[in-house]
Amino acid sequence: MDRTLTASSASTSSPAPVAPYLRLFATLVLWARNVRTRRQLASLDDRALADVGISRGERLAELERPFWR
Repeated sequence: MDRTLTASSASTSSPAPVAPYLRLFATLVLWARNVRTRRQLASLDDRALADVGISRGERLAELERPFWR
């Protein structure tokens, strides 16, 4: 059964704004992911870095970035 969006069922108003606490939560989740993935990146050896296609310099540049970026 296919459904199609018709003019009568479509909402013409703009989407509701996201609550500030949800934006804050999303930002905190992003920052936690940055910390976790950079910690994983720091633990990779040269062989694993080569498998991923990241040089030592690229790794160091990424590890020097603050967690909020």
